[in-house]
Order: sequence, then structure tokens, then C-alpha cells
Amino acid sequence: MKRRILLLLLLFCYRLPLQSQDYPRQTFDFDLFVQELFAQQEEDDVPYEDFYETLFQYFQRPIDLNRTTPEELASLFILSRPQIASFFRYTQQNGKLLSIYELQAIPDFDLLTIYKLVYFVRVDDAGLNADQRPLWQRVVGEDNNALILRYERTLQERRGYTTLDSASRSTTRYLGSPEKLYLRYRISHTRDYSLGITAEKDAGEQFTWDPATRRYGFDFYTVHLQLYNKGKFKTIALGDYQLQFGQGLLLSSGYSVGKGSETITTVSRANVGIRPYSSVLEYAFYRGAAATYDLGRVDVTGFYSTKRTDANLQAQSDTLDTFSEFFTGIQTSGFHRTPTEIANKGQVREQIIGGNATYQSRDRTLLAGITAMSISYSSPIQKAGAPYQRFEFGGTSNYNIGANYSYTWQNVYLFGETAVSKSGGVGTVNGLIANLSNKVELAMLYRSYARDFHTFYGNGFGESTRNINEQGFYTGIKIKPFARWELTAFYDRFRFPWLRYRVDAPSHGDEYLLRLYFKPNRQSSLYAQFKAERKGRNVADNLTSTDYVGQANRRNYLLYYEFSPTPVVNLRSRVQFSSFDLESPQTTGYLIAQDINLNFNKIRLSTRYAIFDTDNYDTRQYAFERDVLYAFSIPAFSGRGTRMYALLQFRPLRKLDVWIKYGLTHYRNQKTIGSGLETIEGPRRSDVKAQVRYRF
Repeated sequence: MKRRILLLLLLFCYRLPLQSQDYPRQTFDFDLFVQELFAQQEEDDVPYEDFYETLFQYFQRPIDLNRTTPEELASLFILSRPQIASFFRYTQQNGKLLSIYELQAIPDFDLLTIYKLVYFVRVDDAGLNADQRPLWQRVVGEDNNALILRYERTLQERRGYTTLDSASRSTTRYLGSPEKLYLRYRISHTRDYSLGITAEKDAGEQFTWDPATRRYGFDFYTVHLQLYNKGKFKTIALGDYQLQFGQGLLLSSGYSVGKGSETITTVSRANVGIRPYSSVLEYAFYRGAAATYDLGRVDVTGFYSTKRTDANLQAQSDTLDTFSEFFTGIQTSGFHRTPTEIANKGQVREQIIGGNATYQSRDRTLLAGITAMSISYSSPIQKAGAPYQRFEFGGTSNYNIGANYSYTWQNVYLFGETAVSKSGGVGTVNGLIANLSNKVELAMLYRSYARDFHTFYGNGFGESTRNINEQGFYTGIKIKPFARWELTAFYDRFRFPWLRYRVDAPSHGDEYLLRLYFKPNRQSSLYAQFKAERKGRNVADNLTSTDYVGQANRRNYLLYYEFSPTPVVNLRSRVQFSSFDLESPQTTGYLIAQDINLNFNKIRLSTRYAIFDTDNYDTRQYAFERDVLYAFSIPAFSGRGTRMYALLQFRPLRKLDVWIKYGLTHYRNQKTIGSGLETIEGPRRSDVKAQVRYRF
């Protein structure tokens, strides 16, 4: 009775503030939310699409707070682990939530956090029963059921599509058309099932049927069927899937952010287990079957995968009359445009088998797991023999075994994972997240990855993209001094005990970030950010007999302001500047962008005009752009020029959505854009993208 009276008071006291201080759900800016997570990027090969798509699935189908798990809430990157523990303590003491407004009664939940969270969660009536209809009837009646078709093209002709010139040094051309085609169908219901197929043809690839080269219309297909809560089976996956256990040291699905302006919630990984795969990255997935079985307090997962991967097979002589084949590494570009790329397609068979057992205590404060897996290839991997590759993996098979844990004690969350590979190399990552008060959160993490630690599908926290040859200590803090202010910062110090690519000696470095966020009202927000990194790198054009490693210093400054004077008009201004030096005079670069976004009833128009000026590629500028649904765009700009784009979204029919995007980049004082077969003659590049979605 007391709880219901408290809930009525919350509804009376906070219902109007929630409506007046936050955006209605239908106008929530999901793109801006993801942009703030990534903040400012410096890498070209991070799989943003997978993260974006998974988070968007939660936005479309919010999590039921009365049926969720700690790992599912952690995968939103909104709540810290102590806040998640506080949530479950509250429900354990008071029972299931009766209303979404009850979030304000949970200790350690502040309004800024709740304003973000409410768009990804819901509270269903605790008395409602699950849908008991047969699966085929639930599928037929599902509203989250859509077909997407996408078309992309660069309007200027690239060198790869021109007629081969006998006077040119180039001896090949792209065999296919310059169009990029994408097809996707998916039907899913949260905690019930997911069924989908995705197909893609990259620009330059042929749309052809040729079994001899493993091409069947589209160049790449991925299909998945995933079922949930079927008796004792929590999850059953057939086709393509992903795995994420522990801190991602052995099995990571790519659903991670790494270091950025969110300095607390992104440090630890969520133990989400088996996930459907529907992205177009042609290497970062498993193909086969997997299942998780409930044994009470222990969940047991088994998985098997077999698929072909791209590789350039090379022959070597074993004896005078015998030869064997090897390859130097998996090719991950996914491009099959030229005869050479087509010849490398699917040349190596990869097989993976493994399992995981995870224990969770009754009060959900302790989680412990063990993972074992084996991976083998049909041909051996043999590196080229460069000094930095001395401890890299070689051979046809590798195995790993590891253990992970997490424990919540009051307002402190401890987590970690340690694993060993066939070579004997050890990798470990351990950390803690603590709520020091209702205004201060702290995260600390230590990792050590041996130079001979080998894991092919791991992506634990680190400076490098691979968990090898690295040691480091990270400290992050988040302070909310006042109701509408937030200060975040981190400092990360790391070292590399052995040589690396373009670093011909053991090296070290550090990185730090400071970000101040202010939201004076629901119509506007402002943040300023500074990020600096110092890391070893070979000095170019040095006069010594051997390569000399110097300290490369990079600094980035970012100022962002958003203002919505009316429900229709949204304005965004962005100014960013960077500098770089490496034993030479400092180089600089900047980008200034202005966005004007209009949001009508059935029409949405997003536009940008930006200017950029950089001295070289080391001071390139990354800037998030709005894109069509399920596409994620953070292009890099170097040189001098302007960038403009317009994205139009409208709904001509109740079940039909259309996106059209046109982008133009104009470079000053340049006669060509790009290099090799991607070269465009002239200073302009224009891109067009069109997408339709039909919801059944």
C-alpha cells in the first residue's frame, strides 16, 4: 500500500517534468545519442555498424524492465554497474515495477540518466501472460517485420571503371558496376525469435551467378534464425551468429565502444552470450549452430562454426617434388572486384568449436564463467618474417581457455577475464567501477596482453585493435556537480613490450580526455571536449642507418552546440581542431560544420554545410553524419575543401518509408581524389544513396 501511495506521488510530482523536460519518444534523436557515445574517432576500421544496429534494435523494441537481466541493461551503455545493482536490489525488495515513473524512486538514479534510459526500456503489466500462440502464428502477426532495399553510387567515374590503358602501369580494372546494392529482411520479437537475411554487392563487384568462384547473385549473404526461451533452452541459433562472453578477451561480438567521452559504462563488457548476426561485415561472425541451456544457476553454451574466409594462398616447396600452400593472414576487406580479389575469395576453410559455462548467484551479484574454444584452418598461416611479426601466430590451429568474473559489492562492481592461448601467452583484463557518491563515478582497469597471446575473435579493452603485446592502466571519472552539468574524463597509460607495425622498437604512450557537458533546457545542449594522445612511431625520412622511433603527439579539440527553437527546427554547430607532431614541425587541421534539420509530420530533412582544412592525413577530421536507417557514417576529411549533404526521409504510405541522401565533397587545389583504382579525376566527389523500407 505504501509503495502505491509513493508511486502516485511520483506520478503527480514528476509526470509533468518528464513531459516538459524531455523529448517525446517519437522525436528522440537516436543519432545524437550514438554520436555522443563515439564522441571523436580516429580509426577507419572500427565496426560501428554492428554497434549502431544492435542499439537501434533496443530503441525499436524497448527492454521490459520486469524481465531484463543485468547484462542486457549493461549493453545499453547508459547505466553504470552500481546503478544496475541498485535497480535489482530495488525490485528484489519491492517487487516488479508498476510504472516507468518508478525509476525515479530507485537509489542512485539521476534525472539525466533516466531521460536517456526511458527511450530504451518499458514496463509491461506484471499480470500479463506471455503470448502462447504457436510460433508461426506469432510470426504472421508480428509488426516488427520489414524489407529494406538500398542503392548507393559515386557519380564520378573512378579509375577502376575506365578502359584499360596500355600506357598505364595499372594492369587490372573492376569487373562489376559502380553501384552498391543492399537487401535486408528481418522479422523479430524481443525474447521470442529473430529471423533475417541480408545480402550485399559492393561497388565494383559483379552481380553474377558463378559457383566456380563462389558468387551467387549478390556477393555476400548472411542468414540467421534465433529462438529464445524454448523450454530449458534460453537461446538456439542457426545460421550466422555472434558471441560475447566475459570481457570479450576470447569472444567479442564487436558490440563495444572502447575509449571515448563515455568514460564509465563502456569500460566493462556485457556478457550477452549468443546474438543474431545481420551486418555486412564479411568476417566478424560465426556460421553454424549455437545454443544456451539452463541448468538452474548455471547456463551452458555450446557453439560450432564452419565457413570460408578470404586469403591469398601461396605455394612453397617442401621437397624437390612436393609443394604446400600457406597464407599470411585473413583478408577482411570483403571486396571481390578484381580478378585477384575474386581468386582469393573463400580460399581457406575455418572451423571453430567451443563452449562456455556461466554461473550467476541468486541475488545476481556474482557472475563467473569459463570459456574454451579451438580454431583451425585448412592451410597454415605463415607470416612474412618481419621483426615485429616474430611472436605472431603461425600454423593451422589454435586453442584458448579462459575464465571471467564479475561481482557487485554495495556500490562497487569488480570484473575481469584471464585467458591463455596455445602458445602459452596469457592475456588478462581486470577492473572496477564504483559510485563514490550520487554525483561521482569512477572506473579503473588494468590489462596485460602478452606478445605471444593469440585470440582471433577477441576484442577486450585496449589501445590496439588486437589484444596482443600491450600493457596499460585506465582511469575514468564522471562528475555531475549540478543538475544540468556533467564532467567526464579519463587517463590511460600504456606500453608495448615488443615491436609493432611502423614502430621498430618497444614503445609506450598515454592518452587523456576531458569533456564538459551542459544542458540548460530541453531545447539546447552544449559540450566542449579535449583529447590528447602520445604514442611511439617510426620517424619518417630519418638519416640514421636504422628506423628511429619518436613520440607522435596528437591533440583534438571539439566544441558542439545544439538548439531547437521550435519542434520543427533543429540547429547544430560543430567546430573541431587537431594538431600533430613527430620530430618535425607541427601540422594542424580543422573542420567547421553547421547542420539544419527540419522535422515535419511525415517528412524529415537533414542538411549540413562544412569546411575543412588539414595540412596532411595525420590531422584528418572525423565528423559524424546522419544517414539512412541501419547505415552509420563517420567519414574522414583531409586536405582543403567543403562538404555538403542533404538527407530526406518521408513516408508516402503508412507502411512505406523512403530515404534519399546526396553528398558533395569539393577539394581545393587538387586535381585528383583517392589513389589506385579508386582515383577520381577532378576535385569533386558526389555520392547518392536511396533506401526504401516496407513494413509488413
